[in-house]
Amino acid sequence: MSKTESGKKLETVCVQGTYEPKNSEPRVIPIYQSTTYKYDSSEHLGDLFDLKAPGHMYTRISNPTVEYVENHIAALEGGVGAMLVSSGQAASFLSVFNITAAGQNFISLTSIYGGTVNLFSVTMKRMGIECRFVLSGMTDEEIDALFDENTRLVFGETLSNPGLAVLDIERFAAIAHRHGVPLIVDNTFPTPVLCRPFEFGADIVTHSTTKYMDGHASVVGGVIVDSGNFDWTRGGKYPELSTPDESYHGVVYTESFGKSAYITKARTQLLRDFGCIQQPITAFMLNEGLESLALRMERHSENALKLAEFLEKQEKVGWVNYPGLPSSDQYTLAQKYLPRGCSGVIAFGVKGGRKAAMKFMDACRLAAIVVHVADARTCVLHPASTTHRQLTDKQLEESGIGADLVRMSVGIEHIDDIIADVEQALSKI
Repeated sequence: MSKTESGKKLETVCVQGTYEPKNSEPRVIPIYQSTTYKYDSSEHLGDLFDLKAPGHMYTRISNPTVEYVENHIAALEGGVGAMLVSSGQAASFLSVFNITAAGQNFISLTSIYGGTVNLFSVTMKRMGIECRFVLSGMTDEEIDALFDENTRLVFGETLSNPGLAVLDIERFAAIAHRHGVPLIVDNTFPTPVLCRPFEFGADIVTHSTTKYMDGHASVVGGVIVDSGNFDWTRGGKYPELSTPDESYHGVVYTESFGKSAYITKARTQLLRDFGCIQQPITAFMLNEGLESLALRMERHSENALKLAEFLEKQEKVGWVNYPGLPSSDQYTLAQKYLPRGCSGVIAFGVKGGRKAAMKFMDACRLAAIVVHVADARTCVLHPASTTHRQLTDKQLEESGIGADLVRMSVGIEHIDDIIADVEQALSKI
């Protein structure tokens, strides 16, 4: 694995993070369970509110424990800064809303999480922001035709949930940059252990930290990471970053914060106003998960590939979708962007459609039926009737979700026990 910007291997950064305690200080990051901070002078507090001095004003905006974990994740992704929020959905929303407004639009791949499709196509539409969906199979010319002077960004998922389509990051980064807009990538499933989108041209990365980063189904959270590579002053497209913000006495983010302009505005403006913060105790628990992330992602990927190979040979399985399989139409892209593994999520179809899929899930014993994915424990779900049931049949088809699709999140148990459970469940159909 390549070294991070600190010169250390990513596995080491997972464990050690960026927290460096001084003599006699706690070895584990402290939990600053406080809403409030004390100051020696009113002048210093005023400088904080004018964004002229570093420090913490109020935990709705920042907190020492949360900041430690933000720096940890930024180091893992190779970004200049990160902002933890209350959920992955909050991260997706704020990452887009930070640079869009009523009357503007953005481009998104259709192969993204169903909840995000709803966020983009319904909720943000009510705010006057239009999402223009594209298929990965469209030509560059077809995608280019959807851009206009009001298009502000392109959004996609490195590895889509649950269709497992691999995003051609370099291609979509090139398309976005050709039109002077950034590429935002949801990197939840691969995590930086398996893919670092900034290395392929992405500008902003988001995560549902609820998934592999936490890894134990303990705490809900999300994060936005800023690469610092996009020029927000180019072409005058982003005046909210390159002209005075009157809510902070005329601060110009690109002038005062340089490469960190985007993430600073997201924190001091959106987190301040929406209040969807991650609590200090949540950040602390998330950090515990980050320390074992590299080990877990290796085991998840190894187990999932073995289970996918087993499923391909089963008569009662109609098809298997796992990018790590040579038979997958995503295999070539996976070898480019995910050479270390394709995470632990498998999609497959049970012959007999919806009823057979439900019967299979009911027969599982080791794998639990839960509305969750990317857990240390193996779990299973039928997306079309649960997490994605708000989508139309057309949207389900465009997202690669059929009525027979079963999403299995392969855990880190022994692979023999996982396969035995799947085998006995298939026998019940």
